[in-house]
Amino acid sequence: MGKFIISQRVNKEYQFNLKASNGEIILTSEGYVQKASCQKGIESVRINSKDDSRYDRRVAVNGKDYFVLKARNGEIIGKSQFYTSKSGMESGIASVKSNAPTAEIIDETL
Repeated sequence: MGKFIISQRVNKEYQFNLKASNGEIILTSEGYVQKASCQKGIESVRINSKDDSRYDRRVAVNGKDYFVLKARNGEIIGKSQFYTSKSGMESGIASVKSNAPTAEIIDETL
């Protein structure tokens, strides 16, 4: 079962990582000033992760494949790691789709 981990960055912004059941980070959020906004970001991932059209498949300047997950309004709510192949990236998307809807939330800022 996947987990959303809420943490705080050095600059005091909140972020979340979605981890797969094997502990690998499969999606990282932007930074949020308010924890409540971070929690809303998690809910947005839960909703939007099911819809394949919300995934924007990209290639970085270093040639590595990655994806971003967008909300209905087009705003990016999470970014993946870099992958060495398109099939690896597609596996990452499948992992987000299967883990995000039921992932528990662990708040490491408490």
